[in-house]
Amino acid sequence: MPTFLVLLLAYTLSQFFRSFLAVIAPELSHELSLSPADLGNISAIWFWAFALAQLYVGWSLDRIGPRRTMAGMMVLAVAGAAVFASARGFYSCMLGMALIGLGCAPIYMGSLFLFARGPRKDRFALLSSLLLGFGSAGNLLGTTPLAVASQWIGWRIAFAGIALATAIAAALIGWVLRDPERVQHPTRQQGAIAGLVEILSLRALWPFFPIALLSYAVLLAERGLWVGPFLANVHGLDVVPRGNAVLVMAAAMSLGALAYGPADQLGVSRKAIVAAGSLVTGLLFVVLSIWGAHSVFIATLLLALIGAAGMTYVQLMAHARQFLPEELLGRGLSTMNLLLFGGAGMLQPLSGALVARMQAAGASAASTYGDLHLAFGLLLLGATAVYLAARR
Repeated sequence: MPTFLVLLLAYTLSQFFRSFLAVIAPELSHELSLSPADLGNISAIWFWAFALAQLYVGWSLDRIGPRRTMAGMMVLAVAGAAVFASARGFYSCMLGMALIGLGCAPIYMGSLFLFARGPRKDRFALLSSLLLGFGSAGNLLGTTPLAVASQWIGWRIAFAGIALATAIAAALIGWVLRDPERVQHPTRQQGAIAGLVEILSLRALWPFFPIALLSYAVLLAERGLWVGPFLANVHGLDVVPRGNAVLVMAAAMSLGALAYGPADQLGVSRKAIVAAGSLVTGLLFVVLSIWGAHSVFIATLLLALIGAAGMTYVQLMAHARQFLPEELLGRGLSTMNLLLFGGAGMLQPLSGALVARMQAAGASAASTYGDLHLAFGLLLLGATAVYLAARR
């Protein structure tokens, strides 16, 4: 239990870091003179750093162990949060977010590694979903609480407090965690790149790649970046009402993660769970593109449903885990995570460029965000169609 609670604290902070920007984006844009494209790039650099770090994380989990990997890299997140709290422009924001992304990279993967190597491997999806569901409280911290704190003490002081909490979490991980026994293969190369190549060459995983790139990416792009500007520009919500609406979506994501975890214990295949959830999420994005501008209530309801239905992450990882060699477990899970967050890193600047282009062309806010949500829905539906070819 102490180990799970420490992992939960660290993951809660990781969730906050990947999603806080949506609430303070309008204020940040005004104070630092940032364009929509700038915001997209600042958000994306976290995911790029996070994704690229998976190459090292996977190797380090297999060869060094989760305790030193997680505690050591989280120091970078502390430094990044301090840099962001004192940012004076675009480049300092980029540096801070990149360091935070690197520091958060091993948190969830290290946790999954411990769950997969634990005495109850059959509870991998359940434990992963509990961590994801309760850890999504970080999403909640990045909604109304952050909005209120920004009004009372300013976002910079609030962010400095988060940096301190991250330092405490890193110290606790170094103190509490214990590494599982290592598993090695006598003939396989142990390098990070060799392991990555071997994972990518597994034909059983190929149908997973498009949905890994897009399923979490569209959800993160919406929750972590565009939901705030959408509610501000289309519905005219101020920071606290905007935070309240985002809170509803974040809470739905937490509930969705908790619901997906034990779903495979009901006799339903993981493939069916992921396919159904992704299909519903894609269709909801299409509906949001049509009806999202009609009222705040409809928009908030659809965003909540998207958040709940879209949290297929745990079951997708559990499905892919069935095809991973034991001695490459760390690198296999990290490769999947690289795709999941690399997709977010690609989608966020692309979506920022789309929004900036439509604004420059004089499109209305409703039309701009309608097209954005339609694109998210169609991309996810296409990836789901490819995933249907995956082995059960």
